[in-house]
Parts: sequence; structure tokens; C-alpha cells
Amino acid sequence: MAESEVTEIELEQLAERLSRLLLARGESVATAESCTGGWVAQTLTSIPGSSMWFERGLVTYSNESKQALLGVSAATLASSGAVSMATVSEMAAGLLAASPADWTLAISGIAGPGGSVPGKPVGYVCFAWAHRGSNPQTEDAFFPGGRRQVRARSVRHGLRGLIGRLEAT
Repeated sequence: MAESEVTEIELEQLAERLSRLLLARGESVATAESCTGGWVAQTLTSIPGSSMWFERGLVTYSNESKQALLGVSAATLASSGAVSMATVSEMAAGLLAASPADWTLAISGIAGPGGSVPGKPVGYVCFAWAHRGSNPQTEDAFFPGGRRQVRARSVRHGLRGLIGRLEAT
């Protein structure tokens, strides 16, 4: 099945849906982004009234920022790499610990055109979602296409995953 093109309208609709869910629950979300460079946060804050449910967004592009701002361990980065399930899990948990948010979403991936390593091609992206009081849930995905497509599909996937988890709890 081919991955469909992501539109700004689709992302806005996902953000509005997330807004309704969070407002109904009286909860908030924070984001920790690497390859998406703040695109999730930008999408969420484009919704009027997002200050009622969007707590903060961090762009932790370097390993140093992942460690300093999110508490990702140097050992995890050395053994698993910045683009790994272990790293995004620590990113999501660290952001939850460092903020009053009820939910966190963390994304790290290889958007390209370079940066691939054995076993992690361009388009490989890792996600983690965490809810206060629960362990982070992780997932990886592969998105074909150029840099913009990989990043846009990552934003969509991250938002869909968060919505699904909210609807399931």
C-alpha cells in the first residue's frame, strides 16, 4: 500500500481532533522532536486556543540536547543511537518528568537525503508516546520519499498515534 501525500489540511484536522480530546479530558501534551524539527509543535499551536492543552515543544536535534533537556542517557545513545526505540522512549519519559504535561510524543528519525546507517535507512523513524503514570509506548516506521515527505508523514503518524492512545484510555 502506497503512503498517501500529507496535506496541511489533514494535519490541521488531526490537531483539531487532538485538541477536542485533550480539552474534554482536561489534559495537556508536550512534544520532543528531532527529525521533524518542531513541525508537530507548529501544527498543534496553529489551532486557536492551543495554549489550553499544549504545554511545550522541544526540538532536541543533537545528542547533547537530548541528554541535557530530556535526560536521555549517554549509554543509550552510544549503544542504540539517536534514532532508536530506546532513545525515543527516554525522550518521552524525560519530557514527562520535566514538564507538567499529561502526555508526551517523541520523534527521532532519518529524514535524509543522507544520514543512513546499516539497518537504519533514510525514512526510518522511531516514535514514543507516554502518558503520566504509564511506561512509554514505542513504534518504528519506514516512510519512503524525500526529506519533506518523510518529515510530514512522521508528523501525521505521531499525531495519529497520540489520538489513538487518547481514544483507547
